[in-house]
Amino acid sequence: MKKLFLLGLMLMMPILAQASGGASIKLDSMQADASDKSSLQRGMQTYVNYCLGCHTAQYQRYIRAAEDLHIPLNLVTEHLIFSDQKIGEQMTSAMDPKLAAKWFGAAPPDLTNEVNLRGADWVYTYLRSFYADESRPYGVNNVVYPSVAMPNVLAELQGLQSKTCGEVAQLDEHGAAVMDSLTGTPMTEQSCELLSVAQGTGSMTPEQFDATIYDLTNFMAYMAKPYKSDSQRIGMWAILFCLMMTILFYFLKKEFWRDVH
Repeated sequence: MKKLFLLGLMLMMPILAQASGGASIKLDSMQADASDKSSLQRGMQTYVNYCLGCHTAQYQRYIRAAEDLHIPLNLVTEHLIFSDQKIGEQMTSAMDPKLAAKWFGAAPPDLTNEVNLRGADWVYTYLRSFYADESRPYGVNNVVYPSVAMPNVLAELQGLQSKTCGEVAQLDEHGAAVMDSLTGTPMTEQSCELLSVAQGTGSMTPEQFDATIYDLTNFMAYMAKPYKSDSQRIGMWAILFCLMMTILFYFLKKEFWRDVH
């Protein structure tokens, strides 16, 4: 009975994790593309520069990422490894977990499987949803994960974002606008979860920042499933093989049954 309970708890953990921290917030959609090597390369660069200082990726090795993303090994060693690590080692942070727990209240989690745990849409929306909040220890909060104990390390790129109130369109469960049956116009509702960036406070435009976060999330999705591209490629060949064998067996069946009749 105890083993069954533990097994059930393990199966429910991803669901509970997605439900925590902003379950009522509508997540922005992003489609991870494991075949877009340029996006993955840019995402790895952003991860190393802005995330790896605190968050490890201990189940991902530099050399595996370099080979999968078609990055020359010498460029990885020169530009993406800032410690005395070797290219064959895991992407671990130099931060002491005990000191991190003291500074942040808890050691920053490993992010190798974060997309598997929460989903790409959650990560993509979360990274773009920090806003200024002087009541928090680091001066920021997050719409997707309220009371987050993490500074906005990407603020220099995004700029100063604030949360405001305003009218927004009502959406149904499919994301389509709800129309007024009498006037035929879209219905609106009051929301205090609107985010706006002060112009000129970041080094990127909103479009550039969204593209950077897409690349970063895309790389994190790759880390969560580094075998995805191979699975898709092998899967296509397996399907073609099955189709060819089905045709062959069909004609063999006709030939065998011709003698029976």
